[in-house]
Amino acid sequence: MTGVTLRNVIKAYGATQVIHGVDLDIDDGAFCVFVGPSGCGKSTLLRMVAGLEETTGGTIRIGARDVTHMDPAARGVAMVFQTYALYPHMTVAQNMGFGLKMTGHPKAEIERQVARASRVLKLDEYLSRTPRALSGGQRQRVAIGRAIVRGPDVFLFDEPLSNLDAELRVEMRVEIARLHHDIGATMIYVTHDQVEAMTLADQIVVLRAGRIEQVGRPLDLYNDPDNLFVAGFIGSPAMNFFAAHTADGRVTVPGLGGIDVAAPKVTGGQAPPALIIGIRPNHLRLAGGSTHRVDLSEQLGGVAYHYLSATDGSRIIVEAHDQSAPAPGSRVGISFAPENAYFFDAVSGRRLRQAGTLAPRVGGPSFRHSGDTTGSV
Repeated sequence: MTGVTLRNVIKAYGATQVIHGVDLDIDDGAFCVFVGPSGCGKSTLLRMVAGLEETTGGTIRIGARDVTHMDPAARGVAMVFQTYALYPHMTVAQNMGFGLKMTGHPKAEIERQVARASRVLKLDEYLSRTPRALSGGQRQRVAIGRAIVRGPDVFLFDEPLSNLDAELRVEMRVEIARLHHDIGATMIYVTHDQVEAMTLADQIVVLRAGRIEQVGRPLDLYNDPDNLFVAGFIGSPAMNFFAAHTADGRVTVPGLGGIDVAAPKVTGGQAPPALIIGIRPNHLRLAGGSTHRVDLSEQLGGVAYHYLSATDGSRIIVEAHDQSAPAPGSRVGISFAPENAYFFDAVSGRRLRQAGTLAPRVGGPSFRHSGDTTGSV
């Protein structure tokens, strides 16, 4: 078994602690993605698994082995970096086999492993080329092939697609997903791009300021976020948020023209007086009315995004799937089904789940809310 286990993992630089007691289980053969904004600690945590950063506290295990203070070369990991780091004077085959050559493997074994990796990555026709004769995507495949040749227990990817253009990023996402399917190894992947996380991961770890906010399968995090941060980070375009308040069993949303909906029946108590209501762009619809000003409409063919200004000045994004668009500067109304609304405590950011509706989530049970009324403004 080559899963990865972190227990109370801490990283500090002098008096400054940047990773705060992380506990995490990554199953054997899983594709786990660390995601979060710049500075959240995702690359630091990956480098600690690799042994490139010392662990200040806690334990890291790969399979049955405690690797917390083990030399990087002995951990059974291979890392693919943001930069390709290929030797410019070596051919593709020489670059891929260099690690085995340095560890004294026989020439025949090196050639066999390089041939296997090149077949997996469709690099056979490029083996005699040098890196300067390759495209950016081909160079990154060579870097991945160099990792495959080593035969690691765990693959570590540190933002490997950041230097590629948009088309190549999509192509390489497919390549990496196919690679994981073909070889079945445990992979840990770092990115700040939640689209990469959603499309690649079996398991997503959302990090903020050196702490785990939530762990789960991609759609579980999208449908059932624990807090404001996760709700706003997972999903593209991001969820719309509006300040709201409760009174007499109703939630009033001033930014939506004063619309009110039934207050959520919160597990273990009453909804607090100050709330944040969240609605995803695909759950909003343009409607009759003149409450909101149209700032911009992005027509992308099969989908359109309309950017509106609410009455309180906040931004609203509405996703539509037709090719008609209101003119900039015009005024419209919007509608939504209250069962698609998410409620959050305005002070703590904690998700307020309604009582009585259970929904499974990786890492333990959670709750979804439901409703049976509609609203429009």
